[in-house]
Amino acid sequence: MFAWCVSELARHCEALAHLPRVEEKKMFLGVTFMINGKMCMNISGEELMCRFDPALHETISEKNGFRTMIMKGREYKVFGYVTQDAIKSKRDFDFWINLCLEFNSKAKASKKVKKPMKKTAKKTTTKVAKKKK
Repeated sequence: MFAWCVSELARHCEALAHLPRVEEKKMFLGVTFMINGKMCMNISGEELMCRFDPALHETISEKNGFRTMIMKGREYKVFGYVTQDAIKSKRDFDFWINLCLEFNSKAKASKKVKKPMKKTAKKTTTKVAKKKK
């Protein structure tokens, strides 16, 4: 199997081009597609990572080429990986894209992490004693 190629990435970009707020970010060793400020999907290595409604997890997990995301021993039922073998036709491709887009409209954006402010040296003022005459 080979890594997702530029043509696959372009195909994903085309499928999302009609949306008003699409942003591509380098994340998770690949390219993440953010829609309306929310992570929607990611292409990394040989897989498409999808974010979908967790209520659909049981049904989705039965599809060929799908596996649930597990990080640090915890199963995330809102994320899953899809192999290239599971996306052989435009119909397959559209299924996964639409699954992600449908949930994106309901999904909550993650809280923005505030970067800590740089500490600056305090300005010290020295009072100069005035000489009495």
